Amino acid sequence: MRWILAASLAAGVASSAVAAAFAANTANPENLSPIYGVGLPDGYRKWELIAPAQEAEPLNELRAVVGNDIAIKAYRAGKLPFPDGTVLVKLAWKHTQSPEFESASIPGAATTVQVMVKDSKKYAASGGWGFGRFINGKPVDQAQHETCFACHEARVKERDYVFTKWAP
Repeated sequence: MRWILAASLAAGVASSAVAAAFAANTANPENLSPIYGVGLPDGYRKWELIAPAQEAEPLNELRAVVGNDIAIKAYRAGKLPFPDGTVLVKLAWKHTQSPEFESASIPGAATTVQVMVKDSKKYAASGGWGFGRFINGKPVDQAQHETCFACHEARVKERDYVFTKWAP
């Protein structure tokens, strides 16, 4: 009986963590992604770096993926699938040549911020993940959001639909 109570409490805590992460964003439905209802999490720019990346043409972007505490703990432990409450945020900028160093690239104009939220019950139809893609803080259209899960499912299903690997 105690384990049932403990499991029920843990599930409630995870659901509360997801809800709390997005509470500020639900006040204005225009700031939520179509299909999934995902918003930009408060304070994500202060989250720990998971990994940087460089995207080749045609996107030609520099990217950084950050995660909330739940994501960081899962990455460090090598835990798959990711637990409910995991939130990953990818920031992207145009790849620009540094004016000071010929061999260096620097971020140029910001392009998108993309968000993945793990809630295995709410997003059961999309592998347990909700998606959001934002430009200038506003979600992109539904057609773009319809491509999110299909791309992740086709390429990284075996890694719980997550492209980014931990950069030690």
